[in-house]
Amino acid sequence: MNKPQHVPVLLEEVLQYLNVRPGGVMVDATVGLGGHSSEIAKRLGGTGRLICFDRDSEAMQLAKSRMEEVRAELSDAMPTVVFEPRAFSELATVIEPGSLDGLLADFGVSSLQLDEAQRGFSFRSEGPLDMRMDTCRGETAEQVVNQEDENELADLIYEFGEERRSRRIARAIVRARPIRTTAELAEIVSAAAPSMKGDKIHPATRTFQALRIRVNDELGEIRTLLQCAPSLLKPGGRLVLISFHSLEDRLVKDSFREAGQKKILQVLTKKPVVAEEQEQMRNPRSRSAKMRAAEKQGAGVKEQLTAGKYKG
Repeated sequence: MNKPQHVPVLLEEVLQYLNVRPGGVMVDATVGLGGHSSEIAKRLGGTGRLICFDRDSEAMQLAKSRMEEVRAELSDAMPTVVFEPRAFSELATVIEPGSLDGLLADFGVSSLQLDEAQRGFSFRSEGPLDMRMDTCRGETAEQVVNQEDENELADLIYEFGEERRSRRIARAIVRARPIRTTAELAEIVSAAAPSMKGDKIHPATRTFQALRIRVNDELGEIRTLLQCAPSLLKPGGRLVLISFHSLEDRLVKDSFREAGQKKILQVLTKKPVVAEEQEQMRNPRSRSAKMRAAEKQGAGVKEQLTAGKYKG
C-alpha cells in the first residue's frame, strides 16, 4: 500500500495545548494517517499509553505502519499503543471516565480520503460518488444524490453546505439523474451555480461538503463526542479539537462556552488558534483549520460509569 503524503495541521500547537507528559494516557480520536499520534507517542515515553480511534479501516492500517516506524526509533521508550477501529462517537463505550490526560480530535478529511479518487470525496479527479469514511457500512453519496427528493436535497445542501443557491442546484441534480461519478456531479453543480466574482473556491465545494457531512453524520458524531469527552478526562486533562468549517467550529465553541459556564471545563483559547502563514504556505489544507482547547476542572463533575470500560 503506497503511503500518501500527510502533513498534520497545527502540530506544534496541538502538542503545546495537549501538554503531553511522559507516562500520560492520551486518546487520538481521529488517528487518520498517524501524523499527530506519532509525535504524541514520542513524548509519552515507555510508561505512557496512547489509544487511537478511526472508522476508516484503510487509514488505520497506514497509521499502524507509521507507528511501527516510531516503535523502531524509540525502542523501550515507546508507549503502549492501542488501535480502536471505530468512530469517535463510541469513545465512551471503551474509555473509562476520568482516565485520560488528553484527548485530540481533528475533524478534517484526511489526505488519504481526498487524494484517492475511488473514495469519492473530491471532484479533482473522477471517481464513484461514495464519500463514506467507513466504506463497509452506510448510505453512499450516490444514493443520497439519486434518491432524495428535491426539497430534501436542497435543504441539506443549504444547511450542511451553507450554499445560498441550494434550490437551483437541487433542481439541476434531480433533472440530471442518474448521477454516478464525482466529475458528473461537479459539472452539474458548476453549470447550475457557476462561480461568482470574488469566489475563491470551486462552485461544487459546498455541495460536496454537504453530501459528505450527511453521509457520515459528521455533526452528529461531533455532538456525541462533545457530550462525553469532559467525563473521560482527569481533572487537569486537556481537550483539543480542530475544525475545518464554521458548522463544526460553532458546535465546539458553543459546547466549550456552556461547559465553561458550568465550571466543567476551563477554555484555554479565547479565540481559535489558526495556522501561521508559513504553515499555510507549506500545507494549503491548514488554511481553514481552527483549533480550540479546554482543560477539565476539579473532580466535582458526576461521572457516568458504564460496564465494559477500557481500563488500560
